[in-house]
Amino acid sequence: MIIVKLIGGLGNQIFQYALGRNLAEKNKAELKLDVSGFETYKKHKYSLNHFNIIENIATAQEVSRYKKYDAQTKIGKLFNLIESLKPLKSRTYIKEPHYYGYFPKILNLKGGIYLDGFWQSEKYFKDIENILRDEFTIKEKLEDNLLNAIISTNSVSIHVRRTDYVTNPGANKIHGVCGLDYYNNAIVKITNLVKTPHFFVFSDDIEWSKNNIKINFPITFVEHGADKNYEDLTLMSLCKHNIIANSSFSWWGAWLNNNPNKIVIAPKKWLNNNKIDKRRMVIESWIKI
Repeated sequence: MIIVKLIGGLGNQIFQYALGRNLAEKNKAELKLDVSGFETYKKHKYSLNHFNIIENIATAQEVSRYKKYDAQTKIGKLFNLIESLKPLKSRTYIKEPHYYGYFPKILNLKGGIYLDGFWQSEKYFKDIENILRDEFTIKEKLEDNLLNAIISTNSVSIHVRRTDYVTNPGANKIHGVCGLDYYNNAIVKITNLVKTPHFFVFSDDIEWSKNNIKINFPITFVEHGADKNYEDLTLMSLCKHNIIANSSFSWWGAWLNNNPNKIVIAPKKWLNNNKIDKRRMVIESWIKI
């Protein structure tokens, strides 16, 4: 079997699932999800249960076959070091070499492995694009009025990511935050390309968005809250066009958008750290500002 560790926000969880699902498909192997990390990780909830995915939760016994020690303990770190010295094909525990990067040899792995990482590259799952688009459809019924407004207009989603990007020094140092200039420029670009747009704003700081995003076109601020982030992701994907933040959450909202003529605007600067390869995060056809 292939076990993938799920952790982080919804966008991260989808990236992690996507690689595991692709390897399982390639190897005709069973895919299991390790969600045990959410017992102590309280910042986000496990959220993939709201989608039509293959949801097989790994037991503690199954995880222990491949992940023998807690990675934060001394013995766990030693185990990881020993594993990293083995040829990749001989390992059962696969730790992402470093945050942000694409490691093509991962796609040659065979069944009987545990995947631990973020795996944030479309290249890890491009082969099963149609499968993922089918599976990441929502189980719940969406609000009719909002859904109809999105479907019946030239809808443009705007995702504003702030909270920890602003308040957490560590997150801010890595990610930074898309400022008002970015959103204003993106809005101008969209209004030059799309006739009579209707903007739908999704944000973890909706009050900031209301106070700062001013548009001379119809605008709807979507106020679901973090507990319904899966609904927001789906609604963003149903918009005809997308303005995204430097966030894996809105990245997936744009990627799952099936409009063949969609316009996606993304920040040119994805991360603050210029040493980290960030180019792969933004799809080539997306407009970068």
